[in-house]
Amino acid sequence: MKIGFIGTGQITKAVVTGVINSKLKVTKIFVSERNKKISRILKFKSKKITIIKKNQDIINGSDWVFLAVTPTVGNKILSSLKFNKNKMIISFISTINLNQLKKITGLKSNIIRAIPLPPIALCKGPIPIYPPNIKVKKFFDKLGSTVEINNEKLSLNFWTTSAMMAPFYEILYSLSNWLIKRGIKKENAQKYISSLFLALSEDAFNHNKNLKKLVRESQTPGGLNEQAVKDLRKAGFYKLLEKTSNRIIKRLKKSQSN
Repeated sequence: MKIGFIGTGQITKAVVTGVINSKLKVTKIFVSERNKKISRILKFKSKKITIIKKNQDIINGSDWVFLAVTPTVGNKILSSLKFNKNKMIISFISTINLNQLKKITGLKSNIIRAIPLPPIALCKGPIPIYPPNIKVKKFFDKLGSTVEINNEKLSLNFWTTSAMMAPFYEILYSLSNWLIKRGIKKENAQKYISSLFLALSEDAFNHNKNLKKLVRESQTPGGLNEQAVKDLRKAGFYKLLEKTSNRIIKRLKKSQSN
């Protein structure tokens, strides 16, 4: 199978890296030259990768085409491209819905929306897709855990929570900096914080524990964890997460109603 990527940002870099590290039977990977730095980095990862200048050439040479550009760029360039009905189109574009993609590409089928995140480079993490598709599910199952969505409106919830990636990293960054300011070496501080949150996440995932129960079990009366969670609740930290999520999904709904 030959796959091509229109747009060469961090998500393309992560997906291509995952594909290379996986057991997927991909013979050719075409990437656009739009981001020269990333495309060259990818080129050195595998002989399967070829840098292509023109987006139309990527489409023509690929069995599956991945749309990995920003919504602004997508609205600008996609309508000028020609998509063969035999191609599988997989869009990573957050604010262009399925009906809009059909109008832009002129295709009625073989269009899937997916939400990959950077851990896909490690063949880990969830990949929501809409609409359900057996072939696409099998593909992404080799790169993580595919989550099939039957209702496009519900997919907005997954796009919203995916926006919490940067805030999560900001928490790690803030806590590691707190340690650094107190004399811990940067390397040790970042390793400790990253390992701590990785272990906590794996504990929650692997044991399939009720998250509310985990919050309760991780505290002891008068203990440090109890103080920390109470202070953050009082400061409105967790309510801000909900408010931010509500604003993000409102933005997504607005963009897809235009």
